[in-house]
Amino acid sequence: MSWSAKATAHGAKINYETTQAIKIDAAFDNGKPMSNAQVTVYSPQDPSTPWLQGTTDENGSFVFVPERSQPGEWAVQVRQAGHGDLITISMGENQSATENTADSQVMSIQSKSGSFTPAQIVVMAVAVIWGFVGTALYFSQGTKHAK
Repeated sequence: MSWSAKATAHGAKINYETTQAIKIDAAFDNGKPMSNAQVTVYSPQDPSTPWLQGTTDENGSFVFVPERSQPGEWAVQVRQAGHGDLITISMGENQSATENTADSQVMSIQSKSGSFTPAQIVVMAVAVIWGFVGTALYFSQGTKHAK
């Protein structure tokens, strides 16, 4: 008896696009990467509503491509376990890439501490308060004793 089987192959198609992106590298003060940290990006046109949300990779990196039609101050907040920071990135209409890496073209990032809009300050205050409330609730649970 003879068995024969017909083999079929599945093809794949991969497309790519060269973009000018912003790469964020987040780390704790001790240098340890902020792996899987929450990232929120706010556009200059609507700084009180998240434009993009995601998480950093295992190395604390996050890459996004801002809309060229929205020049101005982009705010990026990175948070993990009650720790984090917020930076602003100035983007002009004709901003060009200044450094090439294997993964993406990285634009120059300029952090401007203290130049936050009122909406950004409110968002940061709410995030800090939420962190305090969460921490207080965590510690108020105490240890449960098994019966």
